Amino acid sequence: MPTLNLFTNLPVDAVVASDILKDATKAVSKIIGKPESYVMILLNGSVPMAFAGTEEPAAYGELISIGGIGPSVNGKLSSTIAEILETKLSIDSSRFYIKFYDVERPFFGFNGSTF
Repeated sequence: MPTLNLFTNLPVDAVVASDILKDATKAVSKIIGKPESYVMILLNGSVPMAFAGTEEPAAYGELISIGGIGPSVNGKLSSTIAEILETKLSIDSSRFYIKFYDVERPFFGFNGSTF
């Protein structure tokens, strides 16, 4: 159930979006240690966004998971997702923030119920 929401101020074409979704799914699954079948990635392009007072390419992410994250894992996730964004969209890693949420099972719904 790890869910990664990514927002960028750049337009994202379908081919690049597909590559980012595939790469991010594999990365989140591998680093957190949960099956790819549980991972959800959302990619939102062309979002009005300013970072450090400019509208140069930037991105923001939020990763929500029931366990599997923590200081050492978060650092790996941050650098890996930043690398994907830099490779696919040329967003410098210094223009990317990511927030991590470790939620308890009753606070995440799936299949008409909670975990």
